[in-house]
Amino acid sequence: MEYLSSSPQETEALGEALGRALEAGSVVAYTGDLGAGKTAFTRGLARGLGITQSVTSPTFTIVNEYEGGRLPLFHFDLYRLGGWEELFDIGWEDYLARGGVCAVEWSERAEDALEEEPIWVDIRRGEGEEQRVISITGGPQLSWKGMER
Repeated sequence: MEYLSSSPQETEALGEALGRALEAGSVVAYTGDLGAGKTAFTRGLARGLGITQSVTSPTFTIVNEYEGGRLPLFHFDLYRLGGWEELFDIGWEDYLARGGVCAVEWSERAEDALEEEPIWVDIRRGEGEEQRVISITGGPQLSWKGMER
């Protein structure tokens, strides 16, 4: 399904809708341009999981862990990884086994490690400064304020 977001708040709201529908063991694999809104979407995803902590980009730490919601969230940023093998070095399999949700920015850098069929979220810049075109495939059907394209 393809959605049109006109602001970071709308991008977060769509992430929140997805977060409410996710189950333990879900993997959300992001693709999209640098600065397109992947972390904003993840902030909403965390909110949908009931996580109240502030969500920030794990660019330098590779993974941030958030607990306290109905499921834990493991937020990965693979931008600095040299290859999918490095994902296993940081404990990818352990994160999958913990029964939370893994949200993976720059997932194309580790596509071979995504054993289960992930929920793909592609975020691209739209026509205006704030507009984003967000495509979600492989996940639950979302009803989201009529913003479907």
